[in-house]
Amino acid sequence: MIKAGQIDKGTALLIKGQPFVCIDREFVNPGKGSAFVRLKLKNPGTGQILSETMKSQDNAEDITVEDRDCQYLYNDGESFHFMLNETYDQIEVPMANFPDYEYLMKDGETYRCTFWEAQLLDIQIPSKVVFLVAEAEEAIKGDTVQGATKYVTTETGLKVKCPIFIKQGEKIRVNTETKEYLERVNS
Repeated sequence: MIKAGQIDKGTALLIKGQPFVCIDREFVNPGKGSAFVRLKLKNPGTGQILSETMKSQDNAEDITVEDRDCQYLYNDGESFHFMLNETYDQIEVPMANFPDYEYLMKDGETYRCTFWEAQLLDIQIPSKVVFLVAEAEEAIKGDTVQGATKYVTTETGLKVKCPIFIKQGEKIRVNTETKEYLERVNS
């Protein structure tokens, strides 16, 4: 058991027999009355979002999760396919559970995954990733207005707004949370 006031982002809880992960937390201490916590929870298996308000002294049932390294193999349009690095077992995870990750993971890369009783709860993606530019429009001479940008497509299919000097075959660093261009990477 864990006190509601101790719940942080990433804490895994068992609510009505289902695993939920805290994705947002707000602690409120009003001038009158007792402090409480507003929690936004996500069920990784179904994608269900749940909003809970609890007094900070209330108890919640936390669950023990395990972090394991998994190699991302591919996606087939409906599921992500991973391989556990220790056992070489393959796992299939519906893409609907992690809709924002489709273009952020690269085939063959290893990611830290959080499991509860053989169920994948979370995939930890680095905050900055280097991608190869697969497609980029050619910049036209005289097209150099202050801060001119264009869209490029990375090796994973992610479309990123970049400065016009970025060319096909170059590497760029992208913020995975905002999906924005950060810088060109010289290899």
